[in-house]
Amino acid sequence: MTLSTLWVYAEVSDGEVSSTTLELLTKARDLADTVACVYAGDDADDVADVLGEYGAETIYQTGDLDGALVGVPLAAAIAAAVEAGDGPDAVLLGTSYDGRDVAARLSVKLDRPVITNVVDVEVDGDSLVGTEPIFGGATDVKTSFTGDGPFIMLVRPKSFTAESSGGGSAEVEDLDGGDLGGSAGAVVTERHAEESEGPKLDEAAIVVSGGRGLGEPEKYEMVSDLAKLVGGAAGASRAIVDAGWVPYSMQVGQTGKVVKPDVYIAAGISGATQHLVGMKGSKHIIAINKDPEAPIFGVADLGIVGDVHKVMPQLIEALKAR
Repeated sequence: MTLSTLWVYAEVSDGEVSSTTLELLTKARDLADTVACVYAGDDADDVADVLGEYGAETIYQTGDLDGALVGVPLAAAIAAAVEAGDGPDAVLLGTSYDGRDVAARLSVKLDRPVITNVVDVEVDGDSLVGTEPIFGGATDVKTSFTGDGPFIMLVRPKSFTAESSGGGSAEVEDLDGGDLGGSAGAVVTERHAEESEGPKLDEAAIVVSGGRGLGEPEKYEMVSDLAKLVGGAAGASRAIVDAGWVPYSMQVGQTGKVVKPDVYIAAGISGATQHLVGMKGSKHIIAINKDPEAPIFGVADLGIVGDVHKVMPQLIEALKAR
């Protein structure tokens, strides 16, 4: 059984549709008869081809944001559509800063609950059921909505594989705005993007992550060097992020980013459950750790029991010599 209509929040940055949006659209095609996107802005035509290719039939745009916070006009517009009887049965949003903001504001406006931290979605009768990892990812539970829709779900990135449907360009329609309330006075005056090189951590085909086993902050340079040599992205465990070695944006794990690269190299990472949740879906996992009993070896396809300070330099030199 499927829902009648499902809307996906389309996140776009610098003209690029987020990978999470494409993943949600792919899943949405299995959940509803009609799939559409909601978009904050007035230039949805620029991404109509991509969103249509992945299953969106229509894109409902809010119009010019005029510097407003994304969540304010978008949540108001969706709520107005619901109250007018033109809204969806459910709304799927990625677990991002803007996605959480939109979901929270929409929840308040419609007095509907939000199921968060979802890694899988299914239809049960006329409702949605979300699968969520608990106890640090040790087990999964299913949570369903029992009241009236629309059902609001926040889905974790990399929960699904993005696959093109071969559809044509989506139609673009304007979505009538709703009551913005006092939040309408908040505007974005500046944006600051952290400088980075190479592929994004959550989109890279190869990820090299370092952990507390590196010993000291200066040794993290080995992780960065190896990542550059293989054309990948550098990541980190929560332990060294909390210690201030690297910024939070590089954290892989339950409270960081979820990655599913072709190859994941864990250097000096013991493999706490919190970290495994963020990378165990990788196609091939290579672990380097001097403790043969480290939990990371339980999920590794290739395990190297050895001192990371000896193994990593030799690996780097071998790659440089190729």
